[in-house]
Amino acid sequence: MTFLTLVAPVSTQHAGLMTVTPHPDNGPTMTGYAWSSVAGAPVRDLFPGIRLRSLWSISDGPSAHVLEMAPGSRWEGIDVHRPGPEEVFVVSGTFNDGVRDYPAGSFIHAPARSWHIPQSVTGCVLFLFYPEG
Repeated sequence: MTFLTLVAPVSTQHAGLMTVTPHPDNGPTMTGYAWSSVAGAPVRDLFPGIRLRSLWSISDGPSAHVLEMAPGSRWEGIDVHRPGPEEVFVVSGTFNDGVRDYPAGSFIHAPARSWHIPQSVTGCVLFLFYPEG
């Protein structure tokens, strides 16, 4: 699995280790490079005990969020994934999709047009990514 792709790297060898020098224009000062903190993210109460903290988004495009679910909270109705999929990482606690429990450290890919009923007996924190909006 590759997490980092470098453009036009320059490689050198030192004592058997490879050092890669990325192109300077593509680093953390590049236009579009973004960061945010959960503590500073805007908060939106979705349902009783369920809060969404938006970390990053592009208009009508991908977005990243943290969802906090208090113990005993439950989504009102069903959560349908449109227009694209939902990627979920359980940061802490135990998340339930209406069928099964997912403990901390679990990853869930919910394809476009799928649905679930988010809930948590113990409470949980989720990282959500919507690659298509």
